[in-house]
Amino acid sequence: MSFMKYMLLSLIILWVSACSSPKNQEKSTVVESSTKGLKDYYAQYFPVGVAVYPEALKGGPEAELIKRHFVSMTPENVMKMGPIHPKEDEYNWSSADDIVEFAKENELKMRGHALCWHNQVPDWIFTNDENQYVSKEMLLERLKNHIMTVVSRYKGSVYAWDVVNEAISDSKDEFYRNTKWYEICGEEFIAKAFEYAHQADPNADLFYNDYEVINPVKREKIYQLVKKLKDSGVPITGIGIQGHWSIYEPTEETLRETIEKFTSLGLKVQITELDVSVYPKEHTLREKLESDSDQFTEEQKELQIKQYEMIFKVFREYKQDLNAVTFWNISDKYSWLDHFPVPDRKDYPLLFDQNHQPKEAYYHVIDF
Repeated sequence: MSFMKYMLLSLIILWVSACSSPKNQEKSTVVESSTKGLKDYYAQYFPVGVAVYPEALKGGPEAELIKRHFVSMTPENVMKMGPIHPKEDEYNWSSADDIVEFAKENELKMRGHALCWHNQVPDWIFTNDENQYVSKEMLLERLKNHIMTVVSRYKGSVYAWDVVNEAISDSKDEFYRNTKWYEICGEEFIAKAFEYAHQADPNADLFYNDYEVINPVKREKIYQLVKKLKDSGVPITGIGIQGHWSIYEPTEETLRETIEKFTSLGLKVQITELDVSVYPKEHTLREKLESDSDQFTEEQKELQIKQYEMIFKVFREYKQDLNAVTFWNISDKYSWLDHFPVPDRKDYPLLFDQNHQPKEAYYHVIDF
């Protein structure tokens, strides 16, 4: 073979090799030929977790998704006060125990959610035998007994707790949410919940957790609450930013402002409940309208890709500040956003589709 032919052949081989390299292939081809999961791509950035329900752990594609892609789990509902403590002298441990056992078997970390919330609370917590509100002292005693019992049971198995969930009002003219907790105890229940949790497990990370943190007005109120708790010596160690966002929000600037606002407090910051709805964000249940389509359109798909891409780009840039990122649900097969806030409307907010396969947005999240 002449030198010129040899050089020409070499150039052709190099060109073919370059065209078939991962950077020039479809992103799905790269990942499908790999055993890596989401957790592996972000191993040098932050732990990636997922909210789960007990049925998902009983074998099948959802269990496999959890084991392949995530390093931690958060029980979506079964550790909340109503499901786990329906009566004063009754605790339902089985479902929470199953999740903790799955985590141990698969070397996954556990987050606890949530010790004190205004929803999914059994009526007995607030009332006496005459169905009247109990005193502040009685309510705090019941809260203490609940937190001490639950946290002590999972001490050493749960590394972090959402201690108080959503205590700040959505209204710009109101600071604290007007709940039964607040009506009976005032703001004192918040600090007390952290004190009880710390007493039960001094080594656990303790988070205040809330949504709509990207809203400047609510964000400032949450900041003032958390700062007050920290400055008062309350054993709070972190802030949980619920990432219930959409293809229309937040902007990159808003997301940066939000993360920086809370990292300035010197506490741990986690994204605790990440999903990206394909609809404009709403927080109040309403009837379905004729204009409410529940189809995953091409436009929604493209906007979701761009939004997830932007969100994770920002997350990576703040890797020193983010303690963890947790998705709220596993795949589009089931999401809490299905039928909320619009009944009979399907949402598609996650990185895996209804068949548990990676969506195109997934490949944009891992291709960096």
